[in-house]
Amino acid sequence: MATTAEYGLGSQTYPRGWFMIGISENVGATPQAVRYFGRDMVLYRGRSGRLVLLDAYCPHMGTHLAKNTTSWVVRDGKHVEGDSIRCPYHAWRFGPDGKADEIPYIKGKIPEAACVRSWPVQERYGCVWTWHDPENGAPDYDLPAITDWDDPSWVHWTIDDLGTLPCHPQEIIDNICDVSHLSPIHGSTVEYFENEFDGHTAIQRQGGGHRTLSGAEFSTDTWYTGPGILQSKMKGSYNSRILICHTPVEDGVTHAWHGLMVQSVSGKAATDADIAAARGFQAASLAAFAQDFEVWQTKRAALSILQVQGDGPFNKARIWYKQFYNPRAQAKAIQDRVRGVHTVAGLPGAPQPAAAE
Repeated sequence: MATTAEYGLGSQTYPRGWFMIGISENVGATPQAVRYFGRDMVLYRGRSGRLVLLDAYCPHMGTHLAKNTTSWVVRDGKHVEGDSIRCPYHAWRFGPDGKADEIPYIKGKIPEAACVRSWPVQERYGCVWTWHDPENGAPDYDLPAITDWDDPSWVHWTIDDLGTLPCHPQEIIDNICDVSHLSPIHGSTVEYFENEFDGHTAIQRQGGGHRTLSGAEFSTDTWYTGPGILQSKMKGSYNSRILICHTPVEDGVTHAWHGLMVQSVSGKAATDADIAAARGFQAASLAAFAQDFEVWQTKRAALSILQVQGDGPFNKARIWYKQFYNPRAQAKAIQDRVRGVHTVAGLPGAPQPAAAE
């Protein structure tokens, strides 16, 4: 397990960006203890349906707000009231903004220090997301818009929770430009490949066969929106969209998830047969991702890469990734160092779209 400092990524231990922290259907009124970015937090759904993410420890005496089953606060069903949460130790209650809105035995004004950090949280596409910024700034880009989500011809994904990896997310990011692993790991025949870096996005375009995905011939457009949300549009036997998310837990430990949406072959509203086919294709997609996952679970840290001709532009991708570990005032200068399309020696770039008639 290597750390951000060992990779030389920047001054901030954890990156700036939108990150997945949970699966929507798994979050209810029972508070969950979660840990990301080296911090303990509590996640729950208020009685209104609102999702709330707070730092975990009560400022009174340091009690974990979620980790309790025996307090009468919990047993009497008062742990979550409205959209607020009560500390199980002394029943201080905190609103979704993190401020104490009731201390049962206090006389007079509640101290301003009676608060915990509240995190921005959004719920989209069956996932729960939060914005993380070491500088505590507002989001400087949006969550990706998945326009196919509302199209009835598409079968929604179910999210596969893949647990944690004992590796820094840098090792996962390297995959966006790693053309030379596609044949040995996935059995791919690569007909074209290129990367493009533009602002907070990193793009991979490639096409060819893929033995893990039933030998299908397909083309993919794959891209990161920020440092932790990857999508891949595939055209082949099925039109599909992969989602792969990874979020730092500790400095050098990463949590990952996977999902796959599939369009019905007819392009019309999905049938039970389409749903069954989509589940099968998602299982195949997961098997392909698991081939990478197995390597990441056991490899040593590649603090530097012995890059040879025929590798993808690892150096460019690693520079792009640094923008998220440094003050945002430096982001554009880092982006400008790698902006543009980068091809690989011996391989053509992506075919250009046909001109409109």
